[in-house]
Amino acid sequence: MTEHETGRPAAEQDGARQHTGGTETSGSARRNNGAQVETGKEQDGTPEAGIPELVIISGMSGAGRSTAAKCLEDLGWFVVDNLPPALITTMVELGARSQGNVARIAVVVDVRGRRFFDNLRESLADLDGRGVTRRTVFLESSDDALVRRFESVRRPHPLQGDGRIVDGIAAERELLRELRGDADLVIDTSSLNVHELRAKMDAQFAGDEEPELRATVMSFGFKYGLPVDADLVVDMRFLPNPHWVPELRQFTGLNEEVASYVFNQPGAKEFLDRYAEMLRLIAAGYRREGKRYVTIAVGCTGGKHRSVAMSEKLAARLVAEGVETVVVHRDMGRE
Repeated sequence: MTEHETGRPAAEQDGARQHTGGTETSGSARRNNGAQVETGKEQDGTPEAGIPELVIISGMSGAGRSTAAKCLEDLGWFVVDNLPPALITTMVELGARSQGNVARIAVVVDVRGRRFFDNLRESLADLDGRGVTRRTVFLESSDDALVRRFESVRRPHPLQGDGRIVDGIAAERELLRELRGDADLVIDTSSLNVHELRAKMDAQFAGDEEPELRATVMSFGFKYGLPVDADLVVDMRFLPNPHWVPELRQFTGLNEEVASYVFNQPGAKEFLDRYAEMLRLIAAGYRREGKRYVTIAVGCTGGKHRSVAMSEKLAARLVAEGVETVVVHRDMGRE
């Protein structure tokens, strides 16, 4: 482990409103039942202002600081990497003035900012005096494990200078000795892989909640190319194409008549049921492995009819399973 759409006819807009429970949306991506809606509009309601909760992430270079920080970011924390300690108080003050939008801040502090690192103790004392709730997480690892990790990525230790990796590790241990002794949580990652470290961070910071999974269901047209960021790809071209039905050609899969046509075809409903069941298994496995984002690409020839209709139904199934889901119709409107 190392650190390191489109304009739509009014009838189609009605279909979109029905799918979101009567809430109008614009653009090519939206979220149902509390999922993210990419409309460029902020959600109503502002939490009460207050001093943010703070976590300091530090530890040995190569011990997994970046992984720990990414885990907190996925849990909704505002994460700042390699922030000079003297600016931590300023960061907390900015969070306090954010009207509750930045309620939890995680700061990665390490020896990369050597000239600033000496200010850390003074900054922590200042935070304590201001009544800031803070915890320090220290990532530890054995010398052997750290050497293997640096050698595997062929990068020097930030403190080794003209010496060896072990010299840099020894110098870093000395610099961090006091901080390690004051840490609220020390995690030894010598024998941990990335997923095991994430599980430990989840256990400390996710509370009793199951790790959240966020999904993007993206319709697309094969003639425009596969989405490069897809984790899973399914092909709807086994269903008859509404493009060849004159009265349906001008509409999209968001139109109720088009969707009814698609799902009245042999195999459409069966596919939806079985694939949704498979996604339930996959989602559970992703959560266990600490994977929090998945993109499901649903394709047809032009990305206008079949893939759009199926994407909407799959997204609704995922939402019913408690998965935060964004629907994106990548190629709708290109024809």
